[in-house]
Parts: sequence; C-alpha cells; structure tokens
Amino acid sequence: MAENMTTMERAFELARSGECESINALRQRLRREGYEAVHLHLHGASINRQLTDLIRAAKPSDPA
Repeated sequence: MAENMTTMERAFELARSGECESINALRQRLRREGYEAVHLHLHGASINRQLTDLIRAAKPSDPA
C-alpha cells in the first residue's frame, strides 16, 4: 500500500500512470496492494467515468 494514500488517491494515481488498462485491472491492483473495500470506494458512474477517461488518456497513442 502506498504510504499514507487513500484508496481514491491511489486509484487516480494508477489511472494516470498508464499501468492499468481498465477499471477492473485498477481494482485488482488496489486489492493486491492491500487496499480494502475497493468496490465501495470505486462505486458509481461518475468516479468510473473519471478513472476511465484518465486510463484512456494515459495510453500511448498509436503512431500513424
């Protein structure tokens, strides 16, 4: 678990990092890192939309 980070802070950090390819991967990563009640923290359309947008933005774009 990242030192002194809340579940939400770490979720946003992971979403921005490009290390998780989906919300499900992000949830699994948080659980592996020792965060509890991940499903309660990341429940709801708004938070999922924000995290999905960050995950997509963090993906490297394909060169044309």
